Amino acid sequence: MKNKEILLARHGLQKEDLMPSMNGEVSNAGKLLMGILMGTGQWFHEIGDQITDEDFISCLQESAKTIDSPGRGMLIDPVLGDLPITDFDPYIRGVIRWVNEIGIYTYGSCDGHGRGEARIYLKKYPNGKQLELLKAAIPPSLRFRIEGKIIRVIYPKKGQPLLLEFAENLYQVWKDPSFLKDLQAHHFKGLLLECLNVPGASTDEGKFRSRVRNKLTSLIDHSFIDRKGNLLGFVEIGDGPTVLLSAHLDTVEEIVEGREIIEENSILRSSEGILGADDRAGVAAILEILSRVKKTNFRGTLKVAFTVEEEIGCLGSRAIDQDFIEDVDAAIVIDRRGNRDIVTSWSNYVHFCPEVYGRLFEEAGKITGMDDWKITPGGISDALVFAEYGIPSVNLSAGYQNEHKETETVDYKSTFETVLLVESVLHHQLIKQNSPSSIIINLQGSI
Repeated sequence: MKNKEILLARHGLQKEDLMPSMNGEVSNAGKLLMGILMGTGQWFHEIGDQITDEDFISCLQESAKTIDSPGRGMLIDPVLGDLPITDFDPYIRGVIRWVNEIGIYTYGSCDGHGRGEARIYLKKYPNGKQLELLKAAIPPSLRFRIEGKIIRVIYPKKGQPLLLEFAENLYQVWKDPSFLKDLQAHHFKGLLLECLNVPGASTDEGKFRSRVRNKLTSLIDHSFIDRKGNLLGFVEIGDGPTVLLSAHLDTVEEIVEGREIIEENSILRSSEGILGADDRAGVAAILEILSRVKKTNFRGTLKVAFTVEEEIGCLGSRAIDQDFIEDVDAAIVIDRRGNRDIVTSWSNYVHFCPEVYGRLFEEAGKITGMDDWKITPGGISDALVFAEYGIPSVNLSAGYQNEHKETETVDYKSTFETVLLVESVLHHQLIKQNSPSSIIINLQGSI
């Protein structure tokens, strides 16, 4: 069941529309909502939560007949005048209302009348932030293309009601801009699920490695498989430090064939056997980072090392050719259980980096509103191996719990927060080139 607020939002309305403006006029949206309440003999608080979208659309259509239209939707200017919400097709009415409220102004639209493609005509070319918002808000079952000032929203057969879900997401972002992170995490979940569903225990990582390499094709400049079977690559984005991102490809044992992944809120678990989030969560996080990094201020080179046989002694990372990592200024491994841990040592016995390098990640967390990212000791991982090569390294939480057990889970929102943490480090250029001392200077300068 949908509550009344969400029901109204899906159709481009809110109860505040009933309030007249300062000059005493009621908006077109207010008139439409008033018509529904008067036509049904109910006021807002009396409308039952059980009403369906289809029934509500019928009420809207009847109400619209009683309102003098201010003009066809193709001729309106949402900047200068009231949005003539009565003129819009029923399944795209909400989308148009909220994109205009957000500041993406339109001059026309069509919901496609069930033929598989809706269209939105924009007054101006969308900018990068607007595109990011639209991509996050659109439901995974929908696709959209931008052609100049036209947005084409493609929906599946009988999928027209998905446009209402699109409207709901836009409304939530308009009401609370921080909701954008939840929508982005929801899209990230699809990538994580894809990684979780490919087998690949230690010494048998080939199928998953091929899947990851295919994804790297559009994300980095070059990739290759070394003699040990590690998947390595790099992307150059201007002059600056060389940063290594690493996660391991293998799982501690094979995932059970035919198992299901069960979702409870943002927590994923396996119906049988291990989930495999150790370390598929880390792999998915790095792929997501690579897909977003070119929109940040980062300048430098990102190298990636998706290692094999980590679960049986970090054998893959120990066999990486030194020529590949000799110019690396710092390493970021994503293979730690839990949430918001920055592992900088093995049991406080062997340190992976100078303390200031770990503090850099705490600072990046504060910048992004995640103050509880903290330095902590941890266990053995590829971060230890990279540290042995003389590279300052950390191992960050990947959001999973109870690894190596049938009770293993992963919180995909936590994994996505790790993406945001690393993105903050790169965007704010907290890692400098050549030496740990330059890291110290940069961190002090950022506080």
